[in-house]
Amino acid sequence: MPLHAPVVDWFAEHARDLPWRRPEAGAWGVMVSEFMLQQTPVSRVLPVYEQWLARWPRPADLAAEAPGEAVRAWGRLGYPRRALRLHGAAAAITERHGGDVPSDHAQLLALPGIGEYTAAAVASFAYGQRHAVLDTNVRRVLARAVTGVQYPPNATTAAERKLARALLPDDEAEAARWAAASMELGALVCTAKNESCHRCPIAGRCAWRLAGKPAHDGPPRRGQTYAGTDRQVRGRLLAVLREQPGPVPQAALDQVWHEPVQRARALDGLVADGLVEPLADGLYRLPLG
Repeated sequence: MPLHAPVVDWFAEHARDLPWRRPEAGAWGVMVSEFMLQQTPVSRVLPVYEQWLARWPRPADLAAEAPGEAVRAWGRLGYPRRALRLHGAAAAITERHGGDVPSDHAQLLALPGIGEYTAAAVASFAYGQRHAVLDTNVRRVLARAVTGVQYPPNATTAAERKLARALLPDDEAEAARWAAASMELGALVCTAKNESCHRCPIAGRCAWRLAGKPAHDGPPRRGQTYAGTDRQVRGRLLAVLREQPGPVPQAALDQVWHEPVQRARALDGLVADGLVEPLADGLYRLPLG
């Protein structure tokens, strides 16, 4: 395909030196990075990733600890249910696969907390296999370069999956490089805002650019608000629980947010999600399992 060579060549010269791309990261390092990078920028992930791998260099090391410790170590990365899912995946890897992240795509997909994207990403980036890896960055590159629209749909469609599979190089190693290269292109050059077409290796054949960069005319793009939301309240409640080694009284949690109904709703949501365990006498703690 005419897109492959220039993008892969660009990647060879401009790829960021990220710890999960180094050989010593292994499949577990790749998996941890994929969980952390969902909806979270690289700059915020890097310090937490390094601390995580230093503490839990293998899945069995994480599985041996309480799930609440994963939530504590997750810090302020956001969407802390990912920490519980990663802990669950580590436990399953330890029980089912002798502590080694499986290379088989179907076995990856069968792990708790692993969806279509993560299974393909680990199989591709850790094991050099041929899979369509469709994150937001890749979807945006394909939407612009091939489909000729500014943004992909809000949710991944069957048409996008079909296109991504059709564009995969036949060679496994080349397909894995293409997956990483197209993702990096979307992260560094073909960004959601202020795209840098003058730095793009395929600008001369980009359908959206050649069409004059028509403005997005699909459904409104989803914004991510935070201030004043239940997400913010949940984050503040979890921050108090992470900072304390033992159970925390209700009174301490009541101080984090002024509105009692929203605060109670957020706390109930954390309990329902398994991120917080209620105890007797109005005490709360991170889950022990």
